[in-house]
Amino acid sequence: MTGRTPRLSRLRRVTPEGRVGRPVEARGARPRRRGAQPKVVALGGGMGLSASLAALRRITGDLTAVVTVADDGGSSGRLRDELGVLPPGDLRKALAALCGDDEWGQTWARVIQHRFQSKGDLHEHAVGNLLIVALWEQLGDHVQALDLVGRLLGAHGRVLPMSAVPLELQALVKGHDPERPDDVDTVRGQATVALTPGEVQSVHLVPHDPPAVPEAVAAVLDADWVVLGPGSWFSSVIPHLLVPELLEALTETKARRVLSLNLAPQPGETEGFSPQRHLEVLGRHAPKLALDVVLADEAAVPDRDLLTDAAKRFGAAVELAPVARTDGSPRHDTELLAAAYDRIFRMHGRIGPWR
Repeated sequence: MTGRTPRLSRLRRVTPEGRVGRPVEARGARPRRRGAQPKVVALGGGMGLSASLAALRRITGDLTAVVTVADDGGSSGRLRDELGVLPPGDLRKALAALCGDDEWGQTWARVIQHRFQSKGDLHEHAVGNLLIVALWEQLGDHVQALDLVGRLLGAHGRVLPMSAVPLELQALVKGHDPERPDDVDTVRGQATVALTPGEVQSVHLVPHDPPAVPEAVAAVLDADWVVLGPGSWFSSVIPHLLVPELLEALTETKARRVLSLNLAPQPGETEGFSPQRHLEVLGRHAPKLALDVVLADEAAVPDRDLLTDAAKRFGAAVELAPVARTDGSPRHDTELLAAAYDRIFRMHGRIGPWR
């Protein structure tokens, strides 16, 4: 990207208490006191990643989100098509999830999630999408721009794209055409894959070997814990395993790895999937990936033994915990999910100096 504007890296903001914040650093990285708390990297996209981040920020201040960039629907798809930029939507959602619970954080979370309603070109565009893309054009640097937005919001963590190039998700789907139930067709586009009829056999990215963002690779290698999922399995979770440098980092890191399962199958994409089926398709896409813990809601696992057997193939233990909201909706309860992560970090990892 071009059009770098160095003076923007010196912008300051006023905090909710009226104090002037520190100048933004060259890369916006938050200073970290090594060993003070667990370094956690969460990978995913959409609402699943947002749920995980909202929980994780309650138990660590050293948190990095690595977000998929294959979205091609809605406001993100329109900006991607018109300007040739990364789709900003999932990045925006991750930043909103990292906003604090104080007035400053919640106000900015609402602002960047706000969508215009009109009869013109701005209809359904999210404010945060436009802000992120504007800073990309001003700074010419994806990471620096996202760091700057994070500083503005007072985000409790850092947000990074998994790749610096827009990606297209393609899926091989059996029975995509109901009149040809045994045929396998190629379905293109994340938005289409997420709602496809038929059975998704596998997914791949175009380009096939996209470059990973170096900061994302470094974060995974430097982490104490890596959390993968929950989220749309084929369109938000598995794509991270299709970026060669990121997959290599996930297999080589000394971090412990948690796979957080969904509360229910997703209509279209994983219709009829059991918890262990989610693990099986993950393993087909990344056969060398090892895991330490598989986290699932206890009410969403009809057969613990089958899930335990599937987890053992990854070298992982199964942790069942109540992490769903009590209203019956397939959504995570932030406090319950935070408690589950905290217990896993204490019981399955090194009891670090943050305790």
